[in-house]
Amino acid sequence: MEYVKLGNSDLKVSKICLGCMGFGESTQGIHSWTLPYNESKDIIEYAIEKGINFFDTAMGYQSGTSEEYLGKAIKELNCRKDVVIATKFIPRTKEEIENNVTAKEHINTCFQKSLERLDTDYIDLYILHMWDYNTPIIEIMEALNELVVSNQVKAIGISNCYAWQIAKANEIAKAHGWAQFVSIQGHYNLIFREEEREMKPYCDEHNIAMTPYSALASGRLAKHPEETSKRMSEDFFAKGKYDASADADLEIIKRVEELSAKYKVSMTEISLAWLLTKVTSPVVGATKKHHIDGALQSVQVHLSLEDLTYLEELYKPHPLVGVMSTNK
Repeated sequence: MEYVKLGNSDLKVSKICLGCMGFGESTQGIHSWTLPYNESKDIIEYAIEKGINFFDTAMGYQSGTSEEYLGKAIKELNCRKDVVIATKFIPRTKEEIENNVTAKEHINTCFQKSLERLDTDYIDLYILHMWDYNTPIIEIMEALNELVVSNQVKAIGISNCYAWQIAKANEIAKAHGWAQFVSIQGHYNLIFREEEREMKPYCDEHNIAMTPYSALASGRLAKHPEETSKRMSEDFFAKGKYDASADADLEIIKRVEELSAKYKVSMTEISLAWLLTKVTSPVVGATKKHHIDGALQSVQVHLSLEDLTYLEELYKPHPLVGVMSTNK
């Protein structure tokens, strides 16, 4: 495994981040395909043995049970000091706004609950899960800075936003001498490249780490066109992101398949090798050990400029989907 600094932070992370959305109680969230604890722990332990030290979860994953599983596994494996844990909090709810719960109160409540579920006394990377359109960003940045100053959080990041939004937040933080966002977790993969319009140039210019989710398009970039899986058949959130563009995306997926045959590696390795030329550390989910193997091996796959062009040239612009499609 290779390791890199996470943007402008002092965190040193593996070039593959293990996404933990696949861990948690299957009856307590929007996903029916998540793993029970013992299977989740096996995946987490295997990832650590193979050199992955970067783990991403969220308070919203399976009603917080993803955090619980990750925290329990890390404690049982006695390796907290050796890993970088990222988790995410959501904006204030409508009820909280009506009850005049401040941004600081909301963030501190979310943070303390995540600490409890993760069974830790600090979080390495604390991430705003999506831009909060109902709260002045200055209030959010001030509250997050207090967590950093108190050493309860080592660095802060954001997910699901536009480039102008993270730029605005960081300029406000900079003007006040506060902690700035060091990472962006957006939707980015070979068949969804809208981050290349403004977000990637901004991040490259300011050394903001890109740690994209859906790195394999919920499995679509890892499987032959005729293959399926429990997740692909039951993940209706992912279907909402990819079904509308399936025909155009298929032609790119076929090129991934072609290069995987040419180089005698998996489609996962080709897809992630491409993404690794663009970002710091993609978030890759795993519900089987071989998913981790493929992700790890991708770090050693080096595509030629000709290969990269071949994979990219069929891409057509996509409308924003998922969380971003509902933003104002």
